[in-house]
Amino acid sequence: MWREPGGKRVINTPIVVAVVGYGYSGKTFHAPLVAAVPGLRLGAIVSRDPSKVRADWPDVLVTDAADDVFGAPDVDVVVIATPNTTHADLARRALLAGKHVVVDKPVTVTAAEAEELGKLALARNRVLSVFHNRRWDADFLTIRSLIGAGELGEVVHFESRFDRYQPKVRARWREQPGPGTGLWYDLGPHLVDQALQLFGRPRSVYADLARQRVGAEVVDYFHVLLHYERLRVILQGSLLVSGGSPRFAVHGSSASYVKRGSDPQEDALKRGERPGEPGWGHDVYDGELLRASPEGTTSALIATLPGDYRAYYAGLRDAILFGGPNPVPPEEAVASMRVLELACESAAAGRELPT
Repeated sequence: MWREPGGKRVINTPIVVAVVGYGYSGKTFHAPLVAAVPGLRLGAIVSRDPSKVRADWPDVLVTDAADDVFGAPDVDVVVIATPNTTHADLARRALLAGKHVVVDKPVTVTAAEAEELGKLALARNRVLSVFHNRRWDADFLTIRSLIGAGELGEVVHFESRFDRYQPKVRARWREQPGPGTGLWYDLGPHLVDQALQLFGRPRSVYADLARQRVGAEVVDYFHVLLHYERLRVILQGSLLVSGGSPRFAVHGSSASYVKRGSDPQEDALKRGERPGEPGWGHDVYDGELLRASPEGTTSALIATLPGDYRAYYAGLRDAILFGGPNPVPPEEAVASMRVLELACESAAAGRELPT
C-alpha cells in the first residue's frame, strides 16, 4: 500500500515495471531505483543471463524474451536499458503493446526516430519518458539553484566536463563502430541535456570529436562549444583524464562558481548501496563561490545540495497515476538529439553550424 503525495489517496496496487536489459545501466541504475520508489514494483527483468539477475533479485521474474513482458497484462511500464541501436524498435513495440515506456539516454540514435516515438506515444495515450538522470545530480541541482537565485548574475561562460580514465579499449558495444556508439553518445547526452535545461537551444554548435587512445575505433574525446548571444557553453569529455579538472566552472557578471568532484550516486549504486539509505546523494565536495571587488576576491564554500535519482521515477509514477508532468518528455530528448547530431556534422565539416 502506498499513499499518494499529500495523503489524498491510498494506492493499493503498485505500478509494475519490467526492465529490458541487465547490463551496466539496467543493473546499476534502473532496477535498484525502481525498487526504491514507493508505488512502483520491479516485476520482471529481461536478460540472457538469468543467474546474474537472480543473484541480485531472487524474487523477480526473469525472461530472455522482451515479447514476454510486452504481452504481460500485469506489466504497466517497460524500461529499455539495451544497446542504443535497439532503443527505437523496442520502445515502438512496447508502446504498440499498450505499455508506458522509459528509454535510457540517448532515446534513439537519430532525432527523427525520437520524434516518431513521441508521436506514437501521443497517439496511444501512453507516457514515453527518457532517463536523463543527471538532472538530479547534486552539483547540477546546486548550480541550477545558484543561477535561479541570481547569485552569479548573467552567466557568460559555462564549462561542464565529464571525464574518465580508461586507457584500454574494451571489447564492448559502446567502443565498437556503429550508430550511437563512442563517448559523445555515451556521456555527451548528459552534458547536452543539462545545458539545454539551463539555457535552452543554442544559436550554433562547433564540435571537435577525436579518437585519442591507441587502438580506439570510436570517439573517445569531445570538445563541443554551444554559442548563445553572449554566453558560451563548453562541453568536454575524455577517457584519458586521470584528474585535476573541475566538473563545473561557471562565470557570471556577479560571481564565479567552481565545483570539483562528481555526484556520488553512481558509485554508491555500483557498490550495491540502496537508494534512500542514510546520507544518500550527499556530495562531500563543496563548490566554491568567488566574487571579485576592488578590495580583492572573496571565496566562500557552498554546500552542495543532495542529489536523488529516485526523483525521476517518482515523477514518472505521478505522471502515470495522477497526470503529473513527465519528468523528461520526448520533445526534450529530441532537442538533445538534434544537438548531438549537429555536433557530429560540425566535427565532420570542421566548422560551426547554426541550429
